[in-house]
Amino acid sequence: MTAYVVGSGPNGLAGAIVLARAGLDVTVLESHYRVGGALGSAELTEPGLVHDLGASFLPLAVRSPFFQSLDLEALGVRFRHAPVELAHPLDDGSAGVLHRDLGATAEGLGADGALWRNVLQPFVDRFDDLLEDTMRPMLRVPRHGPLTARFGVLAARSAVDFGRTFRTEQARALWSGIAAHATTDQAAAFSSAVGLMLATAGHATGWPVVEGGAQVLTDALVRKLRQLDGRIETGRTVTDVRDLPDAEVVLLDVAPSAAIGILHDGIPAKRRRAFSSYQHGPAAYKVDFAVDGGIPWRNEDCKRAGVVHLGGAADEVASTEASVVSGRSARKPFTLVGQQSLADPGRARGSLQPVWAYAHVPYGSVLEHEHRIVKQIERFAPGFRDRVVATHITSAMGLAAANSNFVGGDINTGANTFAQLIGRPTVGRNPYATGVTGVYLCSAATPPGPGVHGMSGVNAAEAAIRHL
Repeated sequence: MTAYVVGSGPNGLAGAIVLARAGLDVTVLESHYRVGGALGSAELTEPGLVHDLGASFLPLAVRSPFFQSLDLEALGVRFRHAPVELAHPLDDGSAGVLHRDLGATAEGLGADGALWRNVLQPFVDRFDDLLEDTMRPMLRVPRHGPLTARFGVLAARSAVDFGRTFRTEQARALWSGIAAHATTDQAAAFSSAVGLMLATAGHATGWPVVEGGAQVLTDALVRKLRQLDGRIETGRTVTDVRDLPDAEVVLLDVAPSAAIGILHDGIPAKRRRAFSSYQHGPAAYKVDFAVDGGIPWRNEDCKRAGVVHLGGAADEVASTEASVVSGRSARKPFTLVGQQSLADPGRARGSLQPVWAYAHVPYGSVLEHEHRIVKQIERFAPGFRDRVVATHITSAMGLAAANSNFVGGDINTGANTFAQLIGRPTVGRNPYATGVTGVYLCSAATPPGPGVHGMSGVNAAEAAIRHL
């Protein structure tokens, strides 16, 4: 049986591997000449400095059911951790700090330590069980009902409401910054869902990077697919599914709007309406820096943290995110800074270190935000600007041009609204079906959504196999 996968992001490659394991003759078609979608790396600023092009810190990859099924070490993949997983500095010089060790994090949070531990410990202890349920479509009977129900009750709360249960500014800020990865209104119901999962993962697995760069993980997936006799053709743009007449299965690692274009009149009216009404969220604006001597943070924990969240106090983070969701650029945007070479020193060159940063900006923004990102870093690390040797900018629309799934610069491939957490991109037991026989959607626009875990591809491939 012949199968095609359109798009070579991690979900597309995961789906291809599952199909190949089932004995199908699989070909991956990629319009670009580099495989991997947002999972890649390159020397963007100075020779010898390795920058990740998109996804970099991979808390869901380590224990994803798909990646657990691979012998990643045999495929050349090694995960590396910074001394501190995450820090969120405040203007008074203090910081909320997340260590992989839950006890160390609780101790550092003082008066809020017991609450932080009590909320997360049950999910950390049974993280694999939690992933088994949450990495599948929502409308199904969970195998670990009480655990998943407990997670769901907390996830249903707004991030603002959840954060107010903490008493210290450090814990509130730490929580708000993690929740901000959803890039949604933190006052909305279910805006805690993404943050709760990422905080749990931070203690269960940490927020590691791939030694040598994210491209190493993509190359490992390609190697595995080829071991299963799968093929990859780059420079192949698919604009019409009818151009694949011998296909019994087609997986589309594309956004819903692109799926409409590929399926043309073959897509049923109901599914077309659902895909047409699919919402995209705010965008990202990315700047890569070459920094001599690293970033001169005021806070010592920030100097050891792989990830640093810049947004100030929790109320400021919530206000900033609400502005961006409503289409207004923030003067002090929430900014994520990656210091990957603290975990993986081979990415640096002498005292010159690669720094990866991106800010949340409105959907489709065409404005320049580099100066705002630099000012946010300077706010917590005076003198940073003087250490910058080179920069590489990828604007919101530049991200969209580099990856067609990032419509309007939305790196989550869809808004994390309540409706799209429940039904992404449609409500039903098989959200991967397009309504066209044998054709399935497998991008991050399907459950379980964004993140490098491969499970959208796995779930779509398994749906195809069940149909066959």
